[in-house]
Amino acid sequence: MHFLTVPGLASSGPQHWQTIWETQYSDVFSRVQQENWDWPVKEDWVGQLQKQISQLTGPTVLIGHSLGCITIAHWAQEFSSEHIQGALLVAPADAELSKRLNFVVGFTPIPIKPFDFKSVVVASTNDIYATIGRSKAFAASWGSDFVNVGKKGHINAVSGLEDWQEGKAILEGLSGVKLAK
Repeated sequence: MHFLTVPGLASSGPQHWQTIWETQYSDVFSRVQQENWDWPVKEDWVGQLQKQISQLTGPTVLIGHSLGCITIAHWAQEFSSEHIQGALLVAPADAELSKRLNFVVGFTPIPIKPFDFKSVVVASTNDIYATIGRSKAFAASWGSDFVNVGKKGHINAVSGLEDWQEGKAILEGLSGVKLAK
């Protein structure tokens, strides 16, 4: 099993759990590389995700965070791949309610078509980028399981999660793969 991380705006820095996991499991984790992490354009981000997915050679689970989750949702509207076995969607950013709509070019409306693969949406009760209700609605629309992790902010580096063991357990349940400690 391979894991492909799909970060959100500004990518994920060194203290973000996505980066930590990539470092810990560099043999099975890789990251989608966007040309411009600071000015997200849906066609570019989805196109880059498709480019990397088209190069996969085996079963893969996508691991999205924030706007990366919305990128995955748009990808799933346009494309499919026999290699995508699932997606962990952490703290999906509600681009439709963003005060910077002109900043997240093309990401609205957020797709509501169910995915062709199993998925889990993980959300926090005090995320400033999406209410718990909206996150639950995304999960319902996408056919995803839903996990409320309580008050963990945007579930990012600022949340102080570091290695984020709870997230690893959710990923292991989704993928069926036990990650080494």
